[in-house]
Amino acid sequence: MSGVEYISPGTVAEAISALQAAGGNGRLLAGGTDLLVQMRGGRAKPKVVIDLKGIPGIAAIREEAGGFIIGAAASGALIGEHEGLRKAWPGVVEAANLIGSTQVQGRASLGGNLCNASPAADSVPALIAAGAICVIAGPNGQREAPVETIQSGPGKTTLGKDEVLMAFKLPKRPAHSGDAYLRLIPRTEMDIAVVGAAVSVTLDAPGKCISARVSIGAVAPTALLVETAGSALVGSSFDDVALANLEAAVAVACKPISDKRGTIEYRTKVAAVLARRAALIARDRAQGSDRAQGAAS
Repeated sequence: MSGVEYISPGTVAEAISALQAAGGNGRLLAGGTDLLVQMRGGRAKPKVVIDLKGIPGIAAIREEAGGFIIGAAASGALIGEHEGLRKAWPGVVEAANLIGSTQVQGRASLGGNLCNASPAADSVPALIAAGAICVIAGPNGQREAPVETIQSGPGKTTLGKDEVLMAFKLPKRPAHSGDAYLRLIPRTEMDIAVVGAAVSVTLDAPGKCISARVSIGAVAPTALLVETAGSALVGSSFDDVALANLEAAVAVACKPISDKRGTIEYRTKVAAVLARRAALIARDRAQGSDRAQGAAS
């Protein structure tokens, strides 16, 4: 790691200028829990590391227009402590809080988890299911893009070399809405998801689903938004037919690989099962059921 220049910009413009000056050999640091490990292992060899945490608001959470703005460098610990966010988006919070240990939670960020572009990133399916929007700054100003458009493959994103992910926008929650994230790991803690599944739903007053978003992770080169799985729930009361259609849609969407952590067939089956379970937890949360917390524990 010798010979690496460290820059701590105080503004977005300074961060963008630093990226441009690095000529494609600069790396942004939000939490650093992936980048520093990669640098120590020799997999990442940037000339310049640009620490974003000095930019005002980039490590904060605020409410806006009934929704939330989560700074790209906001830590998992901060996210887990935010009462309003936990109430509105419990699935997003539980996914963020699965990243690493308690110590790692003090540094790990949603921005880093997304831009590291691991297919197994825990927070990404939850953000996709939530309909989260990325706020991105570049030399030509700001733009917005859905989370599901950012990752393009393992370790790769659609962000420009001189663009900075600044924040995530979570929309205002309609009444009777809930979300959930589940994953399968070989151990009880501190492991990478073999499969992850997130579901966000909104119900009408009688309890029928009027909108749904389903996302799965670790079963393709990027986390996926499975629109057909969400459509399978719309108009239903989460009956067996609708849930079976959800599972079938998820299974079709899966494009996993076989490795020492799981075969293609195993991952495909587990993805369908987790999506079904997450959908039922999201439904219970949308109904305000006391069973939801027990189901997620």
